[in-house]
Amino acid sequence: MPAILTEEIRTASSAPRNIRKTTLANGLLVLTETMPHVRSVSMGAWVGTGSRDEAAELNGISHFVEHMVFKGTTSRTAQEFAREVDTIGGNLDAFTGKEMVCFNIKVLDENVPTGLDLLADLVLRPTFTPEDIAREQGVILEEIKMDEDNPDYLVHELFTQNFWKDDALGRPILGTAKTVGSFDQRTVFDFYTSRFTPQNMVFSAAGNLEHDEFVGQVERHFESLMGSGDGVVGKVAAPVASPHITLKRKKSLEQVQLCLGVPAPAVADASRYGVYLLNSMLGGGMSSRLFQSIREDRGLAYSIYSEMSPFRDTGSLCVYAGTAVDKTEKVLELTMQEFRRLKEEAVSEGELKRAKDQLKSNIVIGLESSGSRMANLARQQMYFGRFFGVEEITQEIEAVTPADIQRLAQELFRPEVMALTLLGNLGTMKIEQEHLAC
Repeated sequence: MPAILTEEIRTASSAPRNIRKTTLANGLLVLTETMPHVRSVSMGAWVGTGSRDEAAELNGISHFVEHMVFKGTTSRTAQEFAREVDTIGGNLDAFTGKEMVCFNIKVLDENVPTGLDLLADLVLRPTFTPEDIAREQGVILEEIKMDEDNPDYLVHELFTQNFWKDDALGRPILGTAKTVGSFDQRTVFDFYTSRFTPQNMVFSAAGNLEHDEFVGQVERHFESLMGSGDGVVGKVAAPVASPHITLKRKKSLEQVQLCLGVPAPAVADASRYGVYLLNSMLGGGMSSRLFQSIREDRGLAYSIYSEMSPFRDTGSLCVYAGTAVDKTEKVLELTMQEFRRLKEEAVSEGELKRAKDQLKSNIVIGLESSGSRMANLARQQMYFGRFFGVEEITQEIEAVTPADIQRLAQELFRPEVMALTLLGNLGTMKIEQEHLAC
């Protein structure tokens, strides 16, 4: 089965990345980036489905399937997988997110054929035996309990469920005890065959490899992969965030966990670099406003940060803090004060430059390994359908002005769209809407 389209990708950069793209006859897209200065190759099979693409009664099945493929295939047991990966010194891993599932392996360049064979076997030939399903249900139910005992995780989960209320984006990636306990072999196989299709997958690789030779190896393994219909997950309307104040009382906790958030732009939005810079200055590092004001100047919290969670059609920007119950209102007041400052006063050129330098450094450092470049290829393809060079990204970052940051702060930090979740031994604490005035 010959490949039907091969394309060399050029990025705007003084040192262009050697990226090439081939679409196989069955529709599977294969992306590579050649990095001749390294001795490793990282490979990943990316599936365009995640927890937000599940029906309510199947919540958690993407994550469940991710676990189940490691339980054995038609040609290898789980123990044989472990031995073969260790024999070549490889690193085999997987993860499930809100919008994707990834299976990946990193090996020495001399072990690419073996590593690819292992990864392909894992993705293409799982057995999903009833016995393995029953055992893994127990494992994941314990994982759910473990996460529920983690207050940092739990406050974020409570916030997300209420922020994206009644939408799949708000459901937990792991699922619930009820949904996970309901999965059987037919359910798992039906989900697997409907989502693990060529049109809904991207295979990416980066490292010391040659594109045409590598594509030939991928084609030999994946040419038999087919699917009913186009296999692509149907996209629904973007969810609307729900402003709320949620107080979850848990007497066993010593600290109050705070999560405060607002809706934010989608992952491919034109203003994304401005929002990243805003987030960096607000709470993205040790020099950020929240860290300096709340932790360093006043000692009100050990952990305080802000973070972006962008998705294909929407996103959120959230502030997290862990603090004592008697300091909670002060932490909230100071956070609102920083929101207000960003809205009313343009940031200085010096502060913006520090944020730009930090963001550019993180991007460059993040592309130093074959694994990060493999992931970067897949994510850019899945979200943008094109590839950005470091120079192009740098130009976009440098173009952001203090006025842009102030405008974004005014758009984002509006009291009527804010949501707050508090978790801990709250006693008789009450938080009213006026606490969210900025």
